[in-house]
Amino acid sequence: MEEKYLVDTNILIYYLDDKIPENAINIIKEIFKNSLIISIITKCELLSWKGYDNEGFKAVKDFISCANIIDLDNSIADLAIDIMRKNNIELPDAVIAASAIHNNAILLTRNEKDFKKVPELKIYNPF
Repeated sequence: MEEKYLVDTNILIYYLDDKIPENAINIIKEIFKNSLIISIITKCELLSWKGYDNEGFKAVKDFISCANIIDLDNSIADLAIDIMRKNNIELPDAVIAASAIHNNAILLTRNEKDFKKVPELKIYNPF
């Protein structure tokens, strides 16, 4: 079975800004091609940025339109609550971590500092 990756907001921002390291860009493109999976939190974070002009907002919205977006349901909420109670981690990151764990996915992120607090979470940092 091929590994699944849940993509954190920061990776999408780096990708869209052409700032993924050269030695990792092909891996990232392959992950996006095979299955772009994001949390509903990532969708909210990415699309709520006020710096987009209309064209930029539409381009980002179009880019994530092909993503498999993991909604917040009771199972993920309960897992996020457990993560927050056991670790010093903020709600958005807890929901992202819970979404990855619940879907047996590796979290693709640069933010190892916060996510490494969650021992059952598998992380891939391309930086």
